[in-house]
Amino acid sequence: MKQQLTYIDLFAGAGGLSEGFINAGFNPVAHVEMDKAACYSLKTRVAYNHLKATDNLEHYIAYLKSEINREKLYDAIPKEKLDSVINLAIGKANNQKIFALIDERLLDQKVDLIIGGPPCQAYSLVGRARSENGMKGDERNFLFLEYAKFLHKYKPKMFVFENVTGLHSANKGGYLRHMLLTFRNLGYEIKDFVVTARDFDVLQDRKRIILIGHRKDLMLTGFDLNGNVNDYTVSVLLHDLPALQAGQGLDKYTGYVGPTNKYLDYSGIRGDIQIVTQHLGRAHTIQDKQIYRIAIKKWNKNKERLDYNDLPEELKTHANREIFKDRFKVVAGDLNTSHTVVAHISKDGHYYIHPDIKQCRSLTVREAARLQSFPDDYYFEAEREGMNRTAAFKQIGNAVPPLMAKRIAEEIRKYL
Repeated sequence: MKQQLTYIDLFAGAGGLSEGFINAGFNPVAHVEMDKAACYSLKTRVAYNHLKATDNLEHYIAYLKSEINREKLYDAIPKEKLDSVINLAIGKANNQKIFALIDERLLDQKVDLIIGGPPCQAYSLVGRARSENGMKGDERNFLFLEYAKFLHKYKPKMFVFENVTGLHSANKGGYLRHMLLTFRNLGYEIKDFVVTARDFDVLQDRKRIILIGHRKDLMLTGFDLNGNVNDYTVSVLLHDLPALQAGQGLDKYTGYVGPTNKYLDYSGIRGDIQIVTQHLGRAHTIQDKQIYRIAIKKWNKNKERLDYNDLPEELKTHANREIFKDRFKVVAGDLNTSHTVVAHISKDGHYYIHPDIKQCRSLTVREAARLQSFPDDYYFEAEREGMNRTAAFKQIGNAVPPLMAKRIAEEIRKYL
């Protein structure tokens, strides 16, 4: 039996990074996250993992079928398991309380690893473009200093820090230089990787910075993150889900309409539970559907993307036609990757149009989750129980793809 290595997940979100590390055999001590809805998603996943380990998934299946509510699900889980989710904002106001809660859970254990990445808006190119002053003065620019306080206290053997590639250019690279100096002064050697999700079997063109740090006293050498490009197309993620029209579908629950395939099995996305949740199409206006139809035809017929300015005048309602000319975009089923799933999908679905013209709609929560490589048994919660599409999309768009996280975790495991 492999030794269970321990980790703390900071800025945990809905748990995409953590899911990968759990699947690689790591044991979470705590997940720290400020968003209440994401914390419920984390707790529901804690419940799933506990019930799976105790061979009692029927209880979880009952939840996915709405036979029991969230409170009843959590009642079946030991309190100390659910308490691994700490719903507090990392920072000066709460750090001592967070430390105390983690220490209470650790007892005499050591922390082998810290993982996580602060919110990326302050470093992202889009975030800077939308800000009047390029995000200067935004306190999120310096959340890495809070991350460093956890490194200082727990002195893990290694850490994983994930963020957007805009970190390289933000403040002309100044934030990254400050970050690396801070981590090195704490006794860590750092390797800076730019990775693409598609190289880790995720069918998405998502680029990220991964900083891997290890304590200097460990003298680790040769660490690398080697990718593995595959030949699957995005269509393998969509073929077995029920076809929907805009506004149709169910939160809980439906089933598959087609057989599994090699990718769904290999990636673990389809899983063992033959239940589909959160496959509910957004309602769209007649105008939106007209535009979607044009975009889908352009791609499926000529492999051309829709330029907003090429639409008929009666369909062009945006005053600014010089930027975001590709605001309507099809998720092409015949490509090896989709474009990046980001949190803006919570605002509207125009940038994530389903490739099937007969359906003529944007992606559902479940389809977006699959693009991020979340398994179908992963349920995205809201603050109040019940379907909240905005909260679910936001969590998915901000997440680290679990499959990519698992590949990174497996590599780290070799060194720990």
